[in-house]
Amino acid sequence: MILDARRLDVAIGDKLFCRGLDLRLEAGACLAILGRNGAGKSTLLSVLAGLRRAQGGEVRIGGMTLPAADGRALALQRGYLAQHQHDPFACQVIEVVLAGRHPHLTRWEWESATDRRIAEQALADVGLAGFGPRQMQTLSGGERQRVALATLLAQQPSLYLLDEPLTHLDLNHQIAALDILARLAKSGAAVAAVLHDPSLALRYCDHALLLFGDGEWRAGPSHEVLTAENLSRLYGHPLRRIEGANHPVFVPE
Repeated sequence: MILDARRLDVAIGDKLFCRGLDLRLEAGACLAILGRNGAGKSTLLSVLAGLRRAQGGEVRIGGMTLPAADGRALALQRGYLAQHQHDPFACQVIEVVLAGRHPHLTRWEWESATDRRIAEQALADVGLAGFGPRQMQTLSGGERQRVALATLLAQQPSLYLLDEPLTHLDLNHQIAALDILARLAKSGAAVAAVLHDPSLALRYCDHALLLFGDGEWRAGPSHEVLTAENLSRLYGHPLRRIEGANHPVFVPE
């Protein structure tokens, strides 16, 4: 079991986002987390990543209990993509992506040629081959998002936690990013991503978690959880499922 969350209570102040959540991800699982704005998706993901304490219950990653786990040991197991990307100082793209290799290095060890090859391959995987020498400040929002994903790929964790990984991406890059996540799961990693499109969630993720924003949640196989009835209640607007040629889609009434 890569991720094991039991009886998890997550809140900010007196706002309870989920109560008694039980969530387990094994190797090869791909989970979509959906809910309205402000339903606690990002807060829950930060708890699962060990960046925020839960109000109750426990989270284990690779057998390590959070947030007490050693930081480096945790970084070798868990990768986290934040919702917003920041450039605190000027640097090259390759330097940002190489930061994903730091958990694999000792305190004073420099990146090796192998680390650089892994970073360059990660950039190629997200369609940014040759971008290594570019300055981060020269990139578009979508390019910065893809650099952040490349950094996570270079880290090579067994658990990927991604908060809105499709932010700023146009359609072709959204599909390319989701294809990458699907390949990661097929290769034996576990993936959990906050998504906003239930049609894409159903297409790419075998499990889904719905957060209703009042402590209630629903989780299970995507084909059971992602129904027009559940999603209409989740978003507060009627949705209809349409059977497409290859993949079903949900559209508003």
